[in-house]
Amino acid sequence: MAGGFLPPSPAEASQAPLLPREFGGWQESSTKTSTDPAAADPVNANILREYGFTDFAQTSYRRPDQRQLVVRAARFADASGAYGAFTFYKLPQMLNEKFGDQGASLNDRVLFYRGNVLVEAKFDRMTAMSAAELRELSDTLPLPQGAARNLPTLPQYLPKQNYVRNSAKYVMGPLGLAAAGTPVPAELIDFGRGAEVAEGKYSTSRGNATLMLVAYPTPQIAAERLRAFEALNQASLGPADGSLSPPLTMKRSGPLIALVAGQISPAEAKALLAAVNYDADVTWNQNTQLDKKNNVANLLVNIIFLIAIILGFALVIGVAFGGLRLVVKHFFPGRVFDRAEDMEIIQLRLGGGKEKR
Repeated sequence: MAGGFLPPSPAEASQAPLLPREFGGWQESSTKTSTDPAAADPVNANILREYGFTDFAQTSYRRPDQRQLVVRAARFADASGAYGAFTFYKLPQMLNEKFGDQGASLNDRVLFYRGNVLVEAKFDRMTAMSAAELRELSDTLPLPQGAARNLPTLPQYLPKQNYVRNSAKYVMGPLGLAAAGTPVPAELIDFGRGAEVAEGKYSTSRGNATLMLVAYPTPQIAAERLRAFEALNQASLGPADGSLSPPLTMKRSGPLIALVAGQISPAEAKALLAAVNYDADVTWNQNTQLDKKNNVANLLVNIIFLIAIILGFALVIGVAFGGLRLVVKHFFPGRVFDRAEDMEIIQLRLGGGKEKR
């Protein structure tokens, strides 16, 4: 998706409230809302715009025992934006948690997203019930409709083997790309052509390397961009800080371009690239459910019923015909059935004996 988004429309601004008034024993004490990303994060407001930020809410909660909780929630245009912002704010030292669609925690700070909403919760004191309370909060969050609920598929192509925990980043614009420290400049990726980027760190025998995946709408665009990336290799260009420098090892698989840079041997780089292979999603539009029309068992049952009906009909016709014949023979003997003039006897003399005189 291209970087930069239009300001939220009035319809978006009037969506369902982000945060509930109460959940899990927590009661709202104060709330503030905004459609300005600077209210959510003054430093990274433009990155939030790249991810499709629409509105923000911050609510302070209290419990009868005087415990306090501050929840900050940012809503995005779709689930891809919420997931991308989650990877942006997730720290390497965080522990993975089962909150919402995906979550992480560090001490008293919890970060998770559900649908197109990213949530940060900060407790004054964590308890054994805090996890259950956050799951209840997650269940109250409004969900987007239709395709806006779909998560990006690109991060699924990051290999699992030797992956450095919490290092995955999903990028939708040049500012997020710069913050991630990728080995290719934003102008070369060209987000204006519908590019999206996912990257992860991988441990190698020489240290850590970065695997970067760039997805384009069509294989033709990817092939044209690959030639530009190969030109980067030949010119030995790299980022100004020198943290990742060519030569890059790269390949294209369908509309995906995979690049490896960093502290990695050529053999390990090729093995890492070999684990990235694009699989086209095929949608089967025909109904495949076992309904009454295409259920084989239902067809066999109907065939049995049909045979039973035919046999019953034949039995009724046979009884009716035989009964009619008996009645006619009773009231009109020898006049309709078994008349003498209609009866002929053929005799065959097969004994072979001589006739006596």
